[in-house]
Amino acid sequence: MTLMMLLAASATLAALAPAVARPWGGRAGWFVAAGLAALTAVLVALRPTDGSLSESVAWIPAADISLRLQLDGLSFLFALVVLGVGALVMLYSAAYVKERAPGFYLLMAFFAFAMLALVLADDIVVMFVAWELTTLCSYLLILRSSPDAAAPAGRTLLVTAGGGLALLGAVTALVVRTGTTELTAVLNDPVWREEPLFAGIVAALVALAAMTKSAQFPFHAWLPDAMVAPAPVSAYLHAAAMVKAGIYLLMRFSEAASATWVWPTILVTVGLGTAIMGAVFALQRTDLKELFAYSTVSQLGLLVAVIGVGTPEALTAAALHVVAHALFKSSGFMYVGLVEKRAGTRDIRELHGLARAMPWTSAMAVLGVAGMAGLPPLLGFASKELILDAMAHSPAGTAVGLGIALAATAASVGTVAYSARVVVRTLPGRPMELKPARGTVSMAVAVGATAVAGAVGGLLVGLLDPVVLPAAADATGTAVGELYPLSLWHGVNLALLLSAVAVGGGAIAVWQRARVDTALDRRLFPFTGVAAVARAQSATIAGGRRVGDLTRTDLPASHLAVPLVVIAGGGLLAAALTTGRWGLGGGVAVSDVGLTVLVVVGVVAAVASRTRLGTVIAAGIVGFTVALWFYSLGAADVALTQLLVEILTVVVMVLVLRRLPATFRRRSAGGRLRGGIVAIGAGAVATVGTLALTGDRALSSAGEFFLRLAEEETGGTNVVNTILVDFRALDTLGELVVLGIAALAMTALLTARTPVGGTPDTAPPGPLSDPVLNTVFLRSLARPLVPLMLLGSLYALLRGHNAPGGGFIAALLGASALALLYLAAVSDRAAPLRLPYLPITGVGILVAVGSGVLGLADGSFLRPLHADLLGVHLTTALVFDLGVYLAVFGVILAAVNLLGMPSLDDPPRGGDRAGSPTPPRPTTAASASAPAEMDRSATEEAPR
Repeated sequence: MTLMMLLAASATLAALAPAVARPWGGRAGWFVAAGLAALTAVLVALRPTDGSLSESVAWIPAADISLRLQLDGLSFLFALVVLGVGALVMLYSAAYVKERAPGFYLLMAFFAFAMLALVLADDIVVMFVAWELTTLCSYLLILRSSPDAAAPAGRTLLVTAGGGLALLGAVTALVVRTGTTELTAVLNDPVWREEPLFAGIVAALVALAAMTKSAQFPFHAWLPDAMVAPAPVSAYLHAAAMVKAGIYLLMRFSEAASATWVWPTILVTVGLGTAIMGAVFALQRTDLKELFAYSTVSQLGLLVAVIGVGTPEALTAAALHVVAHALFKSSGFMYVGLVEKRAGTRDIRELHGLARAMPWTSAMAVLGVAGMAGLPPLLGFASKELILDAMAHSPAGTAVGLGIALAATAASVGTVAYSARVVVRTLPGRPMELKPARGTVSMAVAVGATAVAGAVGGLLVGLLDPVVLPAAADATGTAVGELYPLSLWHGVNLALLLSAVAVGGGAIAVWQRARVDTALDRRLFPFTGVAAVARAQSATIAGGRRVGDLTRTDLPASHLAVPLVVIAGGGLLAAALTTGRWGLGGGVAVSDVGLTVLVVVGVVAAVASRTRLGTVIAAGIVGFTVALWFYSLGAADVALTQLLVEILTVVVMVLVLRRLPATFRRRSAGGRLRGGIVAIGAGAVATVGTLALTGDRALSSAGEFFLRLAEEETGGTNVVNTILVDFRALDTLGELVVLGIAALAMTALLTARTPVGGTPDTAPPGPLSDPVLNTVFLRSLARPLVPLMLLGSLYALLRGHNAPGGGFIAALLGASALALLYLAAVSDRAAPLRLPYLPITGVGILVAVGSGVLGLADGSFLRPLHADLLGVHLTTALVFDLGVYLAVFGVILAAVNLLGMPSLDDPPRGGDRAGSPTPPRPTTAASASAPAEMDRSATEEAPR
């Protein structure tokens, strides 16, 4: 099996988990646990005896992004924790989970996949994607835990996603500066040593991202806040795996980032402060789960601080403590879950006599908290002693090293104290009544397995050399042979004395626990971390509302003012900076003069018109003239698009006019003056910008590329179409998605309420009021034209790659045919347009995406595939163009169908002169285009 297959197997396990959980329920944990255990065995088998194992599959070749995977000592250590501890937590979950098992196991297994991808990724972009996936999984697992979990889940997402933005900034800067996305190459780039300012900024961003994920001050509050999640989630994500993502990131970047002073300063300072703070907060808690949460914050602070020291010995200590911490912390959280399950509470003030009530589990709990306290001969003692020794021998000097070690010792005093608090407050005394242990065997086994592993691991710590030392070597860039082997006993030295001080100080705190509790039974700060995050969240939302208030209006002028001002300012700046000669070049043709006159006439008519229908007609004159101008300049594709857009725009606007007053609302003189100034200014800037930026301009390098290589690269001679469906297909796909959203928005807005009523039909009979007579010309014209237009639409689609046409133009032509049918219908109900516009739009987007997936066969999404069949050149770009056709066709069909419905605001229909109700007046675009005065007079006469 290869690394790719290992990752694929992990993803497959996540996909199968909910299917197994549906019939099995919580017992699906056995299946997921077996899967993760099998993946652990495969991981161990794949590990190379020397060096690293690398694999790569192209993902986005144009951006040099590949699915690069690397299994070295560091990634092996963390992958082993992810899969091994994950298997035990899933075994525990088999008895713990009772409800909504499919979703739980899907997210937990997918989280394991995301973490595995994160630690194996050798591409910095892939690593970032996996980093964000772990954030998303954590959010969803917290959110689904209870109805009250929405707020904690949101705060957790806010903090960890904010760290993701910091990591995104670092990733972007590194890719741009180093010119590669390969993580190994990025970390070995000389920029870390040659550019201290750049290295310092990137190191700070990476540290910030890691500290948000690993719950370091001031981002620590999310971890205790996330304790609303069930015990398996806390044991796996928030103790053994997700919080270790930040530790992994720090260890992976340690060698490179240590070149700048920013790195050790931030990590050591923040890490030690968090370690002491977390220990104090843990001593204040009476909820076992909260106590373990703050203890996790404290232990992670020690890890961050020792990574900041940066020596090979320090990274060895960090690697060993990663293993120890994963074992005793997952054991602790699973123990709390088991106690809560049987006792119904987590409050240490209510728990007593657990040593006799549940002896096996209590014994395992003692082993777990003893490892957390760093008592010999457990694995926690070995790792804690290495941490203290590495800190004491800091490269910053003896005095600084001693200060760092003493601060860590102070934090360790708190560790011993709160670890003993779990034992002395819950185990002694009269045994309390518990629920039967039936069905919790697998939970006890998982607790015992992690606790015993932590105990035996201390006695056999030398057996961890093949796991820990290569990880430290890869994190520091040293050879494994240069590192000291692991050992439980290092003789009497400073680290041992400091460990003894920590144990002694913790024992005194336990002895004087009443005084300690009294001293800590108060608020140490004027606000809590959760309150700070909540306040930041509220301030962010309030700031968004204030920004939104700037444009929260229904007046079109207010919305148009912003882009007009921005465009005008940009145009003036571009005109000022241009060095080219202004002018049209080559003289002015007679046709240009005539077309300019027509545009001016249309604009003047639109401005002078008092009715909306007149303005639509005048604007149509301008649009059709511009289409003729494009054609005269040789832009046939653009001219055809403009012409068809104008036709459909007029149809849609006439349908919209049915819902608006016939005339414009009178504006004040000041309003007209402001509008005139904006309009004249925008027009002047557009004119100046056009003359400055297009006059006598040479063909751009991009234009030369497309003209020279379009046919060779795509097989098409229509450069415009090849740009849309070959070179820039991703942009076009994005536009299709926007069209789909527009169709959904129209549907939501125009069908939110049931339309009622219509305009009263009391006008005298005549050719304009009778829809049958009014549409006779259009109905006669539609019979021959509609089939021809539909055939022309198909022809334009097929020829688009080599001649004017393509999916967009073809869809406009086909939609124009249907619009003609709609105009020719005697009523809205008789219009033969009852086509499913939303499914058509959706199918179009799916077809476009499907053609893009085919491109993966040639190494990249949306890369066209080519073939020759019987002398005919075929390309998947045509399939993509078909998706464009369907999406555009669907959204236009939606506009015509939805806007053609009777309006909710139409007044109720009147009756005839005899008082009997008249049939509903047919609603068509043709009848809507009848003189507005007739409708108005009819409305005015109705009440009489």
